[in-house]
Amino acid sequence: MKVLEHLHTINHHKKLVMEGCFKIGLYKQGLLHDLSKYTPTEFLVGCKYYQGNMSPNNAERAAIGYSSAWLHHKGRNKHHMEYWIDYGAGEKGAGHGAICGMKMPLCYVAEMYVDRVSASKNYQKENYRNDSALKYYLHGRQYHILHEDTKAMLELLLVYLAVKGEDRVNAFLKYKVLRGKVPYEKDVLIKMRKSLEKKLPYPLEEEQTNP
Repeated sequence: MKVLEHLHTINHHKKLVMEGCFKIGLYKQGLLHDLSKYTPTEFLVGCKYYQGNMSPNNAERAAIGYSSAWLHHKGRNKHHMEYWIDYGAGEKGAGHGAICGMKMPLCYVAEMYVDRVSASKNYQKENYRNDSALKYYLHGRQYHILHEDTKAMLELLLVYLAVKGEDRVNAFLKYKVLRGKVPYEKDVLIKMRKSLEKKLPYPLEEEQTNP
């Protein structure tokens, strides 16, 4: 039971997320982020399966076939895409009755972005780069269940970070995205992403089809 090590990891992650959320004006979300990690259901699992370089939830899955901590966590934290998975309510043939991702409110998309960046910093430490969160996202991209508009927004933010850096993407989030100056629509966001994507050393579309 690596209690102190796990406590340090989640405290450091929470500090990084709080700082990131404060920079884009999400003060309440920064303060309340991941409080469920301190509950016994999640904290004790984290201590038992502590890894240091990855989430202990992965080790719990490997040991017992599922992660009790993650099942508890994802149902209580709205910045996770899994919180928004539901049965589609559209017409038949348009996702009706199928499991799909709901369109996430922009404030939680922004927190999800900050969470991913902070996790990359926390686990990669001195190896962290501006494209670290993007590369991690691409590694599991084909398995995500996300609303198309939400997916397009998250990918734009991660590419924006990889190409222009943290200060630029924070300003973009705070003064444009969260103020409704950027259409929260897939087609517009993909077009914006593709204009930035040209400056990446690897194409996103190839990563999608050949992960």
